[in-house]
Order: sequence, then structure tokens, then C-alpha cells
Amino acid sequence: MSCLETIQNYAFRSMGFGERLLPRSDFTLCDQFTLIGSGLIWNVYFGVIALGLGFFLAVAVATAKASKNPLLRKPAEWYIFIFRGSPLFIQFFFAYELFVLLPRLGTDINLGFVEITVETRWLTKAWLGALFVLFLNTGAYSAEIFYGALRSIPKGDVEAADAYGITGWPRFRKIIWPTMLRLAWPAYTNEAIFLFHATTLVFFSGFPSWQQRGDALYYASYFADKTFNPFVPYPILAFYFILLTLCVIGVYGAINKRLNKHLPENQAAKLKIKPQILR
Repeated sequence: MSCLETIQNYAFRSMGFGERLLPRSDFTLCDQFTLIGSGLIWNVYFGVIALGLGFFLAVAVATAKASKNPLLRKPAEWYIFIFRGSPLFIQFFFAYELFVLLPRLGTDINLGFVEITVETRWLTKAWLGALFVLFLNTGAYSAEIFYGALRSIPKGDVEAADAYGITGWPRFRKIIWPTMLRLAWPAYTNEAIFLFHATTLVFFSGFPSWQQRGDALYYASYFADKTFNPFVPYPILAFYFILLTLCVIGVYGAINKRLNKHLPENQAAKLKIKPQILR
């Protein structure tokens, strides 16, 4: 089989398209690059959706934590504490066990005039159950970043807004919101990079891969087990994630430049990428 045929057969295998059976022997570099790249689609899916939804959750939780109302502040503090205080792998494990038990506990909702049966088995699937865990995890970490940015907003900016009669929602939208984003964005970029790396834990934490349709690490481990040589598939995996990281840095760097376009170049916040080894 030529490399072009391999790409045609396996490029979208992780999504359920193309050849159903994995190659069993005589693995080529093209096989490994193609299948690991196919699995990377899942990593991108988990990262993009979790970051997109988690951003709004993080802003809401950060605002609640900064509130003077204990009914808003305390739940936000505990949510952040629990998800930042426990390993992501354990969160995957407990979430999967909980989702497996949900159908057994019964999901019939009686509204008096009608009884609704809620199907919860889809939560045991990685495409949604694992995504939900990543969404909550990045929401907690990002919320702490945004909370720190809220606390760092110069009081003079807020006082100036009050002096001009800008209060409530207009003050948040025009003064607090853009300043918070500008201060938090470099740290938030590091969180985005780490989340994409953390997506490799999905299929090794309880959520099963259906019909051998896993992520990039799943296929890299498959080739390492079959060839007894981890020094080919894992560097390929690292290469793909380096490319993915460069894409994230490029996108978030462009947004950071947009947020700081009104500042002199020597005062604009610079992106400082600091790899996180442990979380």
C-alpha cells in the first residue's frame, strides 16, 4: 500500500471514516504519521470545545468569586478549590464511574402530568463525558486566572469610571472586562496550551475508545506496543503537539496583540510561555 493510499484509508479513521481495521504488521512511517495525526483530531476537538465553553464559565465564576455576596462567592471558591486541588486523571476516573452509575439510579422525571425518561448513557462516551470534565477543569483554572486579573485592575480606572457616572453593567463592559482580559491573557494562554496537552489523558482514564477510535496518544501507544519500539511513535506524537502548541501561541498571541493595541509597544503585555510539568 502506497503512502497516498494509507492517507486516504486512515486519515479520518478516528472519526469513523475509512479503513475499519488497523494495520497489524509491516508498519511504515506513513502509517504512524497518518494514524497518529488522525487521532489528533480528537485532541483538537476536546481542546477547542472545552476552551470555548470554559472561557465563559471561567468569567462567570471569577466574577462570582470577586462578589461581596457570600451566596455567590462561596460556591465559586469551593468549585475552584476542588478542581484545582485534585488531579485531572482522578477527575476523569470519578466522573466516568458517576456517569456509569447514573442509568442504574434511575432517570425518570415525573412532572405530575407527564413522565419524562432522561437518557444518560451518552455521558459515558468520551466525546461528551470527557469533554464535560475538561470543561469543568479548565473553567476552574481559568477562573482563578481571571479572578487574579480582577484583583489587579488599577483602582484608579474604576474610580475614574465612577466619577464619570459609569456604573453597573456599562462599567463592567467598558472598563473592567477589557482590562481583565488584557491582564489575564498571557497566563490564560499557558492554560490553553496545557489543556491541549491534558487531552491525551482522556482514553487512559476510564472513558473507553469505541472500535479503536482513540486520540493521538492512543495510536502512538498502539504502535509502540506492536513494534516494541517507542522511539518512533512517541516522537511523532511530540512533533504533532509541538505544531499544535505553535498554532495556539500564534492565535492567542494575535488576540493578545489586539487587546493591547492601544498601548505603546514597550508597555504591552508580552506572552511568556512557561511549560507546566505538574498540575
